Amino acid sequence: MIGVVRPLLVHPNPVPPEVAQLLDLSTRPWVGVANAAELVAATPTNGWGGAIIQTDGDAERAFAICEALRALETPVAPIVLLVSGRQLDDLATRDALFDDFCLTPFHPRELERRLDHALWREGEDEGGSELVVYEDLVLNVDTYEAAVAGRSLELTYMEYELLRYLASNPGRVFTREVLLSQVWGYDYFGGARTVDVHIRRLRSKLGEEHATMIQTVRSVGYSLGKSRWQA
Repeated sequence: MIGVVRPLLVHPNPVPPEVAQLLDLSTRPWVGVANAAELVAATPTNGWGGAIIQTDGDAERAFAICEALRALETPVAPIVLLVSGRQLDDLATRDALFDDFCLTPFHPRELERRLDHALWREGEDEGGSELVVYEDLVLNVDTYEAAVAGRSLELTYMEYELLRYLASNPGRVFTREVLLSQVWGYDYFGGARTVDVHIRRLRSKLGEEHATMIQTVRSVGYSLGKSRWQA
């Protein structure tokens, strides 16, 4: 389903060994790029199939590459960032420059799943019919498609998984720790702020009219729809 032909751009160069190993094992072609100027010379004739950009070294150089990729005649997508925990707050003003992100140090399985899903979104596929429905929200479990009030939502893998988990348990409040363990897994390296970032991005993508569908229960956590904790 994810027949990647065009190479992935990877930054920095030299490419981190764990990233190179993951891509080699998954037989995905890739090219290391050190800066935005080098990107032009390295661009293949058929374009880039996506990018993995590590930002916790020289962040400005990394985001300059993201900007250059988005500015191409055919903007490159998906762009997956590898970020440190201290950079999470900086992502709020850079939403247009990436499609998904993964905290470092990352678990290879998590990065592979995120990359698989991000690349899958760039193609088309007919899926099954198992649905999760809550009010105007509809999620197709087999195709990872999501829509609200008939409008398609462009979600990252973990945004979709988080929304699906909440929608499968409407009205139930989950702490950040529970969401981390149930959605990200017990071997996840990130902290609870990761949940907050994904909630913020989900609300933004749901739009002003539906953002309140995801409720914050102060000092407890999050729920989809009102719970007994709320008046």
